[in-house]
Amino acid sequence: MSLPKVKQDATDARLSALTLPTGGWADPARKDALSRVQAMGLPNARDEYWKYTRPDTLVSAEVQDAPAIEAQEAPIFGERDRLQVVFVDGVFDAEASDDLAMEGVTIERLADAPDIHWAKDVYGVLETRGQTPVNRPLAALNTAFATDGLLIHVTGKAPKPIHINYVHKGAQSDAILHHVVKVESDCQLTILENGPAAARFNKVIEADIADTGTLHHVRAQGRDHDRRAVTHIFARLGTESTFKTFTLTVNGVLTRNEAIVEFTGDDAKAHIAGACLGDGSFHHDDTVFVTHDAVNCESRQVFKKVLRNGAVGVFQGKILVKPDAQKTDGYQISQSLLLDEDSQFLAKPELEIYADDVACSHGSTSGAIDEDSLFYLRARGVPRGLAEDMMTVAFIAEAVQEIEDESLQDELNERVTAWLARRRT
Repeated sequence: MSLPKVKQDATDARLSALTLPTGGWADPARKDALSRVQAMGLPNARDEYWKYTRPDTLVSAEVQDAPAIEAQEAPIFGERDRLQVVFVDGVFDAEASDDLAMEGVTIERLADAPDIHWAKDVYGVLETRGQTPVNRPLAALNTAFATDGLLIHVTGKAPKPIHINYVHKGAQSDAILHHVVKVESDCQLTILENGPAAARFNKVIEADIADTGTLHHVRAQGRDHDRRAVTHIFARLGTESTFKTFTLTVNGVLTRNEAIVEFTGDDAKAHIAGACLGDGSFHHDDTVFVTHDAVNCESRQVFKKVLRNGAVGVFQGKILVKPDAQKTDGYQISQSLLLDEDSQFLAKPELEIYADDVACSHGSTSGAIDEDSLFYLRARGVPRGLAEDMMTVAFIAEAVQEIEDESLQDELNERVTAWLARRRT
């Protein structure tokens, strides 16, 4: 079936502005992804999974200006022991990065990987699996055209986190990065990410977690007001494996984060969480799809959004339980705190269950700050602005607590408090 003319024209315009990398072990995956993009077409506002978020500026051939903002505070995660990898406008910066050697982990660049490589069994594979039952053409576009990223093979228990720091300098930079993570059995890694990356950013992470493997992922998106970003995490979990991811987002005119998780082994666990604080021309979309296809697995989705001055928050979350996925424990909660009458929260929680021995639930709420609690704080001498900030931090606490490392919880809470304080000045 041919694409509607509007979608066909938009897709052709975007593809004509890109150059398909050729050669090497990733060549078949890139060509397959390109054919899928051409068949699906890039998203527009008529697509069901994009009806709350206009993708125009994410798919256009032109990049809208997003001037970089100089940091006014110490880099997040900068004080902890970690292996830092830096990308500037989507290009690896060797001078700013640490030595990539670390016990229990092999780290390589996608751009430098040899012709025969373990990543061939993962690159584009999880992304392709994640296209059913929902088309995700921007992820396929990434697989086709990404020229840089990290290939991370975890063969032990990493002694410290890998910290990927994205630096934005060019006002019209257009970055496409693709990371592949393979965690072997009984192995463990934490990945930290932060930074605005580019004026427009398209990133994919494919994470293949073997039996009893563990991957923790924590990221902070923020600072630059005008940036636009679309990210995808595709995770496949083996038996008794663990995957936990948390995202904190502040600033940015448009952000869409998608997480697609598939349970393929029994007794596995996945927690997907996020919090955002939006002010003014801020549109933030969390779209999650969790597929339970194994026995006795646990999934949690916890998302909190704080919105004011016309900011918009979106949550689309689905739990699909297949017929043989008995004893599934699926939990989903999405909540918003609206600090004025101009902001809005759009939620679409879904459960689709074909097994009969499950415990699945979802809920979504939206409301203003509790006036009784606010009065309680003010009656004890706390200024109104500070009282509202304290209640905001408490509101997002459930999501932040999904992070395994308590020191990371504290660091992100401190950043939220600092962001709120700046907004009051």
